[in-house]
Amino acid sequence: MYRIINTHSHINMLKERTVDEALKNCEDENITIIVPSYDNKSIFEVDELVKKYSQIYGYVGVFPEEAKCFNDKTLLDMELIIKNNNRIIGIGEVGLDYYWDKSFIDLQKEIFIKQIDFANQMNLPINVHCREAYFDTLNILKEYNKNSKVIMHCFSGSLEFAKECIKQGIYISLGGVVTFKNAVKVKEVAQNIPLEFLLLETDDPYLTPVPFRGKENQPSYVKYVAQEIASLRGITFEEVANTTTQNAKTIFPQINSN
Repeated sequence: MYRIINTHSHINMLKERTVDEALKNCEDENITIIVPSYDNKSIFEVDELVKKYSQIYGYVGVFPEEAKCFNDKTLLDMELIIKNNNRIIGIGEVGLDYYWDKSFIDLQKEIFIKQIDFANQMNLPINVHCREAYFDTLNILKEYNKNSKVIMHCFSGSLEFAKECIKQGIYISLGGVVTFKNAVKVKEVAQNIPLEFLLLETDDPYLTPVPFRGKENQPSYVKYVAQEIASLRGITFEEVANTTTQNAKTIFPQINSN
């Protein structure tokens, strides 16, 4: 029997099914999920969510597009949540996004660095959002990250960039995009990076994999990501599921003990 750890699911943002319905589907497939926050209010929502459901773990952090909401109280709130909830197991999703709005790049960098420093202080992994900001993201991580394991969430860069990340010990997380017919770069990454640096995710409710593309994504669809990667690499589904699960447990020992 396989187990999958879905390292990035916004299960609390689903519209077409309840959290309980989505988790029942995960239970049927033996899937554990990790849910990120995105601003200084949703950190409390994630805290409550993981307290309620044993299949869910959480990250707390402020998404780059929400950098303007970050304030002095944000890190204090995050620290209090972490100290009182051992199911909050990482900082995320944090990072840089130059796709939507380039008007506050310097602020994005500042908040990203603050959250890297905080993750180091808490000795927790970092779940990184990087969109059209590859060079800056990697350089900031090289300079400021001292001791936290790093996941490059929903990886969309080239194989060359993936290899540069792996040189720094950074894990590559792939989602539904790998199933898209025209996702040439992501498929190349899935085929060629060392399996011991690979993780699985859905980023639901977004980026729904084939065969459900066009419908709302859900966390249990991570199995289709694993199936596609197995097909691309010419290995079994079970090997992808078991190796990526072990990778996630290496990053998140709290899951290992449950």
